[in-house]
Amino acid sequence: MRRVTLAILAICLVYASVDFFWPLHRDLRQFDPVALGKLETTMWQSYYGRQRVALFAELAEMLRTQYQFPLLRSYLGAYHGASAAFTFKDGKQRSDYEKALPALQAYFGLIRNTGNIDFDAQRAANLELEWWIVHRERARYPPGALGRACAEAAAAVYQVPANSTLKHGQLRAEAMVMRDTRADAGGVTEADWADIASLLRQSYQALRLAVSDTLITPVPDQPLQR
Repeated sequence: MRRVTLAILAICLVYASVDFFWPLHRDLRQFDPVALGKLETTMWQSYYGRQRVALFAELAEMLRTQYQFPLLRSYLGAYHGASAAFTFKDGKQRSDYEKALPALQAYFGLIRNTGNIDFDAQRAANLELEWWIVHRERARYPPGALGRACAEAAAAVYQVPANSTLKHGQLRAEAMVMRDTRADAGGVTEADWADIASLLRQSYQALRLAVSDTLITPVPDQPLQR
């Protein structure tokens, strides 16, 4: 029995190691814009409602269904993603926000290790955090800055020119501003969330179109002119 138990444990360890760390080559471009828009809307509701467990579960579902993560890796990625989100949420200034970077770098590192695009995970994490900051402090930035920041973050992951993801970024920014405006006015209704989901769906449809005609081999990034 001891030998059987040890053998089972060894098999479990090997399985977990492969699940967590084995490099895969899943096509990151093959996501469903409708499902992804719906999932992100639900994740926004969990984030603003401070529902940490719900956000963790939804992130894991997104990583499995849209980015083809294996089971255990999806939960590890969700842990890093949710940790970064709530570290940022509790921050008050840039030095606080930057505490989310290690978790974001781990999150994007897992995406790179699972997908077929050899992007710079550290740069992707920095750009992701940057649009979070622009969103929170958008009164300090010129009009259109949030959409451009979102476009640059997506372009860094998919290794396409940032101008090609601008429509995605603008629609995503519009959804964010709608949520913020409705919340400031007294609360986000179910009808508002439906409108937000529609904008996010259109945003991911634009992103899918922007990346679907590109080759798997990464192309040089071309940052937008601010």
